[in-house]
Amino acid sequence: QVQLVESGGGLVQAGGSLRLSCAASGDIFRINVMGWYRQTPGKQRELVASITSGGTINYADSVKGRFTISSDNAKKMVYLQLNSLKPEDTALYFCYAKKSMYYTVYWGQGTQVTVSS
Repeated sequence: QVQLVESGGGLVQAGGSLRLSCAASGDIFRINVMGWYRQTPGKQRELVASITSGGTINYADSVKGRFTISSDNAKKMVYLQLNSLKPEDTALYFCYAKKSMYYTVYWGQGTQVTVSS
């Protein structure tokens, strides 16, 4: 099993910044993708950003140019720098880790980001 623990959420004014962190522990062998989804009540969880162990990065169009994902592959940690935050970025942000070889995805508990206008 893989355990994911997120940190760094909070309340911030529009235009502000936050940095989310996620640490993976347990059976981290073969994790090859890590990233972040977000979810608001009544909506589907949406991909925010992902990064592969080879360094390939993907962003949702809505966050390009504002959010930056990075990782420490050896430590299996992933970070999300959120800049120029907007009220519509308010959501519960989930860290995930994927073992593509085994078609397995693991999820963290989520960290709340609230952006006030």
